Amino acid sequence: MSSNSFDSGVPTFRPQGPSPNVRLALCVALAVFLMVADVRFKLTEPLRKAVATVLYPLQWVMLQPVQLVHQGATYFEDLHTAQTTAADAEKKSVQMAQRATLVETLDHENQRLRQLLNLLPRLSTKGTAAQVVYETADAYTRRVVIDKGELANIQRGSPVMDEMGVLGQVTRVFPMSAEVTLLTDRDQAIPVLNPRTGARAVAYGDPTTAYGGGIELRFMPSNADIQEGDLLTTSGVDGVYPPGLPIARIIKIERRADSPFSRVYCEPLAQMYGTQFVMVIDPLPEDALPPRPAPDVKKQEGPSSTPRKGKRG
Repeated sequence: MSSNSFDSGVPTFRPQGPSPNVRLALCVALAVFLMVADVRFKLTEPLRKAVATVLYPLQWVMLQPVQLVHQGATYFEDLHTAQTTAADAEKKSVQMAQRATLVETLDHENQRLRQLLNLLPRLSTKGTAAQVVYETADAYTRRVVIDKGELANIQRGSPVMDEMGVLGQVTRVFPMSAEVTLLTDRDQAIPVLNPRTGARAVAYGDPTTAYGGGIELRFMPSNADIQEGDLLTTSGVDGVYPPGLPIARIIKIERRADSPFSRVYCEPLAQMYGTQFVMVIDPLPEDALPPRPAPDVKKQEGPSSTPRKGKRG
């Protein structure tokens, strides 16, 4: 037997085909190609849908024990929460019943006192419920759009409030919608009253303060009787907002020695962001407001222009 035939029958241990580096480069190139093709042409989208459809029953079976455990734990938590909520609601209902009785008694006393003092009756206004559709995209204003407009008798200038307090004022009216400018808008102002002291002031929108925007009392004297936590309500002197509507609470007072005025920051009671349902209050009728005094014609004309006659000598 020749040596050539013996050598050809012995198996070799040398690697056949391309080297490992070449294989790695080919795999990397194939992976990059598949990623680019998947992003650009969605080549693997049908494969993904098929795999997801096939594996869905297996996933459903595997998730059942986890969902059962989660539902069991959630059941006891929800039961405890429901019991706590029911107890709180019962306490609040008792408190509200007592408060309703007190309010009714005070209302009767108030009416008798107003009749005794011959004061004007309190104004009663109606409102229209509306839903907030979206917030305007302008970064320099604070406005929302509601789903009621001219067809629902919404008028420009109508006050808008939620369940907590005054939200803003209608500034634009369209046939099917209306635009509401919030109190935190920098161009918005509203007369306010401090029920604790009876002091009146004007609040201006301040979107740069904390809590995502607030309002500010300007030109308040440093010695003014104001405290943190004071409630501010509408004063009604502007003839737009009915008196007594809650607006905000004072959260911070800055008194400076170099200025005769204080900076008073207030937090609105209404939910300025994320509110869903609001109440648009009808504007006050002109005949419900007391008549304004007529201007003094003599004071406006000034001294008489007729020359005085001099004394005869």
